[in-house]
Amino acid sequence: MSDGIACLWMRGGTSKGAYFLKRDLPDTPAERDALLLRIMGSPDPRQIDGIGGGDPLTSKVAILSPSTRADADVDYLFLQIFVDQALVSDAQGCGNILAAVGPAAIERGLVAVSGETTPVRIHMLNTGEVATAQISTPGGKVSYEGSAAIDGVPGSHAPVPLMFNNIAGSMCGELLPTGNNVDLIDGIECTLIDNGMPCVIMRASDFGITGQESRDELEANTDLKVRLEYIRLKAGPMMRLGDVRDKSVPKMTLVSEARSGGAINTRSFIPHRCHATIGVFAAVSVATACLLEGSPAHALAVVPEDGRFSIEHPSGAAEVLIEQDDDGGIKGAGTLRTARKLMDGQVY
Repeated sequence: MSDGIACLWMRGGTSKGAYFLKRDLPDTPAERDALLLRIMGSPDPRQIDGIGGGDPLTSKVAILSPSTRADADVDYLFLQIFVDQALVSDAQGCGNILAAVGPAAIERGLVAVSGETTPVRIHMLNTGEVATAQISTPGGKVSYEGSAAIDGVPGSHAPVPLMFNNIAGSMCGELLPTGNNVDLIDGIECTLIDNGMPCVIMRASDFGITGQESRDELEANTDLKVRLEYIRLKAGPMMRLGDVRDKSVPKMTLVSEARSGGAINTRSFIPHRCHATIGVFAAVSVATACLLEGSPAHALAVVPEDGRFSIEHPSGAAEVLIEQDDDGGIKGAGTLRTARKLMDGQVY
């Protein structure tokens, strides 16, 4: 490490992270994780001795390599680097960091430009599914400039449409790992769902709050966070995730009626801190839960006829497209993100 390691520091969606080529990192997970903790500056609440931003949304890593399967162009492993614990987790994917995988793969020569727009098929190693990203490549190189805007990110940038197929049960094996639209945990009605991200979806009102509180208000609500963690630990085995004490899943998501014309409003915990927005796959799981009769989300949601769900969050809303088959099953899901290259150099 004394000579530095090639690193792309990129914004993907509403997150930031370090993008590495697998060949540049140690082969064994233990050595790799120790190095990444040092690079990010964990464990330390400020991550003062590393490049992390002192927040789960800015303490993320993407590891890229040539694809190991014929139907994909690049393999992508997502790692969540905990801020104040010496933990590195591959227990989940990240749809925001995914948004910059296509540009990073082209920047690093893993994928060749194929026109004004270059499709990049991404094998998500955390879950085994393939996502397709459409990357703006006018003049033979990645362009980050454009008119697409997403809530939680200032300004506008080149659009990065993402489409996912076969993501139901990505980590839990089934869309509804318990087989139920609703389960009761500690007296709270919950939907235990995994359509790309394992989530526990509950009514905010069942916790004596409106669901419109700010992120800071919820961060300061110790009683709420203790109760959410109790439910999370009970939900883990029910969702076939085992003991989740040291895992970043499932995500705890509180829902309430939309206030700004969306389908539903959310406050998502990742899992112990309130998200400034909502993760891409968590938004997909919430939108899917809106279609489940009897679920907490279904009772509160305004379901759009065109399948385009606006999932409200503390910083605005995330758009999710849900494709259903003729029987009402979930055929596919998509979303629009943006990305930007922030720094390319050596990290030490």
